Amino acid sequence: MSAYMIYIRDEITDQKEMDIYNEESKKAPHEYEAEPLAFYGKTVTLEGATVDGATIIKFNNIEEAKATYDNPIYQEAMKHRLKGAKYRVFITEGI
Repeated sequence: MSAYMIYIRDEITDQKEMDIYNEESKKAPHEYEAEPLAFYGKTVTLEGATVDGATIIKFNNIEEAKATYDNPIYQEAMKHRLKGAKYRVFITEGI
């Protein structure tokens, strides 16, 4: 069953760290089929706190999405994202 990894960026706190993250995260291998569905386009908040941006990536299943997130190269790059912005990230199963 398909799965969607959703990144919600609430606020950038250090643009330099985010720039490093953006470059370093590109080095992570793409072992599984992934389809970007949204990538920091315009958002309209209907409920809750306003978001700064969001990304949605479709995977074949939760296991492949989680393995992509857990990749050691991505995990190393992610340290810069955590220093550079406030995020919420989750995976949800499709229907």
